[in-house]
Amino acid sequence: MVLAAVVAAAVIAVEAGRRLLAGRLSARWPGAGLVARRVAAPAFAFAAVVGCSTALPFRLLADPAEDAVRQVLRIAAIGTTTWLVLRIGYALSDPPLDRLMRIEGDRNRRARKARTQMLLLRRIATVLIVVLALGAALFTFPGVRAVGAGVLASAGVAGLVVGIAARPVLGNLLAGLQLAFSDALRLDDVVVVQGEWGLVEELTLSYVSLRLWDDRRMIFPVSYFTEQPFENWTRHSSRLLGSVDLHVDWSVPIDELRAELYAALRDNPLWDRREWILQAVDVQPNGLVTIRAMMSAADSASTWDLRCDVREHLISHIRHHYPEALPRIRVETPEPARDVRGDGDGDGGRNGERDGGPNGDRAAPGEDGPAPAKTIRRA
Repeated sequence: MVLAAVVAAAVIAVEAGRRLLAGRLSARWPGAGLVARRVAAPAFAFAAVVGCSTALPFRLLADPAEDAVRQVLRIAAIGTTTWLVLRIGYALSDPPLDRLMRIEGDRNRRARKARTQMLLLRRIATVLIVVLALGAALFTFPGVRAVGAGVLASAGVAGLVVGIAARPVLGNLLAGLQLAFSDALRLDDVVVVQGEWGLVEELTLSYVSLRLWDDRRMIFPVSYFTEQPFENWTRHSSRLLGSVDLHVDWSVPIDELRAELYAALRDNPLWDRREWILQAVDVQPNGLVTIRAMMSAADSASTWDLRCDVREHLISHIRHHYPEALPRIRVETPEPARDVRGDGDGDGGRNGERDGGPNGDRAAPGEDGPAPAKTIRRA
């Protein structure tokens, strides 16, 4: 009965304090109510553990049972304290992270940098708090304290062994910090890795998750981005230049095609009005000319769509207005050589034709026969 009353009183006191703080802070901080609601569960658990520890001396328990209950309460106090601290940290850091995620325009790059750094620091703090909590819970056991003292006595050898074993983990941890604070990679960056275009969806202390254009996911260790080259299309700005190559005949009117490109871009909302150009960039051995149209857009997605629109428009325009400029293969055939044979002797002509009559009979001496036939052979 005493235990239940003390626990209930502790929970009620925590709830009253939570409501009081939320009411006082709501006028100055709109997110106070949300934070108070999110820390309610760990606060109640912590209050219950404190209440049980306070009421324990009033319980009539045997010494072994009391020691076991005290040990459980110590571990529970450490666990609930860790839970409460983590929940408070997440409740305080989530609102600014949400605000940073909603920032668009020119400030988006700095916002993504700050968001990436905050997330990594929060993960590092979470890992440290959990490790310290586990260590504190283990050191509540007398046997573990003795082992810990021995480990501390041989800290040199133990540190060397642990350092070698934890080298990959520490390497990824340091690589994540390097990426975050060198601004080489941020959340929502558009990157090209191993020939795959993707968006940085998640950046943790151990891996980077890329969401590809077809919704596949590629997972890389963080250290990959500090050891291997990769393309970052949004390193300084999200604006990009896109190009469209067309292979057409020499007869294409480039000036008219250039004017048509500008007309197509002018009416397209994806073009950001920064740059555009159309040039003949190559002459191929097969007799075709490579025409390259370049245009700018605000981001990679808009650049892709704009390139497709321009390509479709130019192809349609050439097909309807300049069909003679469509790709053609020129083949030069030499004039056939003529092989004119004279009066045949001996075997005569081919295909059964001989000098003499039409049936191949030779005219008798002194008789007027037909003129000798000439066989024309085409190569």
